[in-house]
Amino acid sequence: MNKAIFIDKDGTLIPDVPYNVNPDLIHLELNCVEGLKRLQNAGYLLVIISNQSGVARGYFKEDALAEVEMKLKSILTNENIQLNGFYYCPHHTEGTVSPYSIECLCRKPLPGLILKAAEELSIDLKHSWMIGDILNDIEAGNRAGCKTILIDNGNETEWLINDYRVPYFRVKDINQAADKILLSITNNRSHA
Repeated sequence: MNKAIFIDKDGTLIPDVPYNVNPDLIHLELNCVEGLKRLQNAGYLLVIISNQSGVARGYFKEDALAEVEMKLKSILTNENIQLNGFYYCPHHTEGTVSPYSIECLCRKPLPGLILKAAEELSIDLKHSWMIGDILNDIEAGNRAGCKTILIDNGNETEWLINDYRVPYFRVKDINQAADKILLSITNNRSHA
């Protein structure tokens, strides 16, 4: 079985430009490349897990997300980082575009996308992590059985807490998240 780092896209991997599908506006967040390389070198698959309600809301067509995925793969490849999966939820109950305006199991905070990725990529969720910038990301990861890290960059504004919305760690960026993950592996080995 593989282990993975599930990564929220907007506000975590790339700056959050609401409902953006323009590849020219996509670039990596600061302080993420080194961390992603270190996690990849430690044997983790890198998988994006993203809510994309702009499809359901009629802001863009679902096929526009293929260009977003291609741009992200290109940016990461230029840094010698391989993106192993790109999973997104196009649904929202307040959407205006049928058949996307539904209640689904894949929209975070539900764990559907993580569970789908785990099945398709043979991922062991107990040895995997979800990194995101809001507590819906954390809840999805915890519900799926992953460990979780909140990128505490000011994007979470509601702070509605329950047992599923408590991260293992809070950090400022992906590089710091990698430090925590890799240190926890070292600590687990020394206790074995």
